[in-house]
Amino acid sequence: MKQSFTAVLERNATLRGNFKTEPYEVAWANEARWFINTLAIEPGTAIKARVQISPDGLNWCDVDGEAQTVSDTGTVSWTTSEFGGWLRLNGDIESGAEDSQGSAKVQIYLALKG
Repeated sequence: MKQSFTAVLERNATLRGNFKTEPYEVAWANEARWFINTLAIEPGTAIKARVQISPDGLNWCDVDGEAQTVSDTGTVSWTTSEFGGWLRLNGDIESGAEDSQGSAKVQIYLALKG
């Protein structure tokens, strides 16, 4: 029998600068899909998120190539394949304005199927 589970990694969180989601143990899963629901974002600001994998939940490296970029409200989604035991997002909130650090209010989900 197939299993599925959706983990809520961030709920109504306001992100600034660099961020990392909580690590999530996913060794049982065959499929992983990320969702970033951007509720509010300062004009000129972009979220750049990279998927990271880990064998132990302590030591991390980037996977899947380039960062996903979000610059507007709404929901974006992408898949991650061939992952190890743990997943997380490592990202940056980048502002185009000199006088603002930039911020984004988000919800981040990780949907898993085994």
